[in-house]
Amino acid sequence: MTSSAFLNTGCGSGACGCGSTSAASTAPLAIPQELPSARINGMALHAPGQRPLEDELRERAYAELLRQRAVAQGLLAPHDGELAPELGESERQVLETMVDAEVHSPQPQQDECQRYYQAHAAQFTVGQALHVRHILFAVTPGINVQALAVHAEKALLELTHKDTAPGRFAQLAAELSNCPTSTQGGDLGWIGPDDCAPELASELFHQKHSQWGLGVHPRLIHSRFGFHIVEVLERRAGTVPAYAEVSERIARQLAMQSRARALHQYMSLLAGEALLESLALEAADSPLVQ
Repeated sequence: MTSSAFLNTGCGSGACGCGSTSAASTAPLAIPQELPSARINGMALHAPGQRPLEDELRERAYAELLRQRAVAQGLLAPHDGELAPELGESERQVLETMVDAEVHSPQPQQDECQRYYQAHAAQFTVGQALHVRHILFAVTPGINVQALAVHAEKALLELTHKDTAPGRFAQLAAELSNCPTSTQGGDLGWIGPDDCAPELASELFHQKHSQWGLGVHPRLIHSRFGFHIVEVLERRAGTVPAYAEVSERIARQLAMQSRARALHQYMSLLAGEALLESLALEAADSPLVQ
């Protein structure tokens, strides 16, 4: 449930120096005193006039939902104040134990793991690599994202035209790309799935259409850094290991996914039972088993 809010500009590749981060301000937003505080069952999640950013507020809300559940179960003592207390290490351990006892997720069966392997074999390929170059249209604070996307689409349309001159990609990279590789025609060199941003890795390596071949990718790739025009210059296919070599890894991955779904449902049920004020959480109506 923990997340971080930040904006990056770059491609995420170790071959490129553009993966710098600029952390967004985590200071509380100044709000009018008269704006109601976010509350769960009457318990305020923050002091008046000091509403946190949404990610932090959501994290506080989940912690308070769990604390109140633990109080209802007699696992923690009630809190007399009007402001939700900060949880110490001992309280967090109580909550973890409670969640472990109340949240049950099925372990993946062998046939489920085998089906996953057959459907996602590309994820387990080893030794694959691409020689790529890209043009990055970075999404930065205050930019008109729609206009940026249109600008990127125009460049992509030009580069995918059959009569485009061979040197045009490098020229446009030098003119348009917000990545330091623009001085090298956008060349990122050889990269593998672990060498680039997850969105690029998914599109270029893990999808069924990822083996589309060489040349300019037929559509923009949208990552946390912005919009990418990508051209594959060379390809190393790699090999897919036998199921027996990755079966334990698949089982762990599916177990984690099952656990995440169960926890999400659990928190939705808690939110559905609570009175939420000035706070939006995904909630479910089904009651928890007491």
